[in-house]
Amino acid sequence: MTEPRPDSRPTLEAVAAHAGVSRATASRVVNGGDGVRAHLVDRVRTAIRVLGYVPNPAARTLVTRRTGAVAVIIAEPEIRIFSDPFFSRQVRGIAKELTAHDTQLVLLLVEDRGDYERIERYLAGGHVDGALAFSLHTDDPLPAITRRIGMPTVYGGRPGWTTGPGEEEGVAYVDADNRGGAREAVRYLLAQGRRRIAHIAGPLDQTSAADRLSGYREALAAAGPELFAEGDFTPAGGARAMAELLDRDAGIDAVFAGNDLMATGALRVLRESGRTVPGDVALVGFDDAEPVAESADPPLTTVRQDIEGMGRLMARLLMRRLNGGADVRRTAPEPVITATALVRRASA
Repeated sequence: MTEPRPDSRPTLEAVAAHAGVSRATASRVVNGGDGVRAHLVDRVRTAIRVLGYVPNPAARTLVTRRTGAVAVIIAEPEIRIFSDPFFSRQVRGIAKELTAHDTQLVLLLVEDRGDYERIERYLAGGHVDGALAFSLHTDDPLPAITRRIGMPTVYGGRPGWTTGPGEEEGVAYVDADNRGGAREAVRYLLAQGRRRIAHIAGPLDQTSAADRLSGYREALAAAGPELFAEGDFTPAGGARAMAELLDRDAGIDAVFAGNDLMATGALRVLRESGRTVPGDVALVGFDDAEPVAESADPPLTTVRQDIEGMGRLMARLLMRRLNGGADVRRTAPEPVITATALVRRASA
């Protein structure tokens, strides 16, 4: 028998021969097929390990009709993605779950509207099995793109885009209890005796920001005047909104910011105006994404959401739809809403 050259790659035929099974049986084991008895599976896996066999990706794709990759699409420009720890935490959760399923992550960024044509070509080209998308805005074209090409997709955040009749019912998504978290933050400030509570909202074309504004309004109700300004989830946006709010009402004694980054911008403006936190103005953020809230001075009271856990849930839902067969894919998905919790620190 001719010995293989040291630099030659072992073939599927060699795996089958080593395991004492047919090539078809070895192929089913390698490609995750069903119908192979457990002891034969063990023999094939042992052969793979002993021989150092690595499946041919192209051949495997032909058999399974799967690429083993998932696109992660973040509908924000690069500067926001790499300056906001929310995104890195969510991608980390997604990556951990995909790794557990032996699936690769392909990151696609949206710098401007022109990028959607590139993204549609990529998704339609068969490079990935499904998509995970988050931070979408109301007029985002991505949902229409994924529907048009039939791409299995799970979204981060409650759908807020315009849909046709019945289309929203088939949307799988994971979100935090934004409205409930905002209510808890404002009720906490009211319990501290604060009555002129302002809100710095995120971009209101995103459902997370709109839901936090709704929660603020619901908790405030008749307890005090409503006062809010729209920011953009960045420190600079928070600073601009805080300056606007102080111009409109110098008697503000508390601020609920739609995320921790905007809270840090608000904190700077409050200090520059001669106000102390929390003495003159109590301040509460949202996210508790390390290291922003804890490293602020004073550390921020904030609404914690499980950002990494939401990423894992998104990936888990998608893999379930990809692996569950036609019946699972046709079933209308239930939204997954994760709990939030108020974390009390020195700023309020």
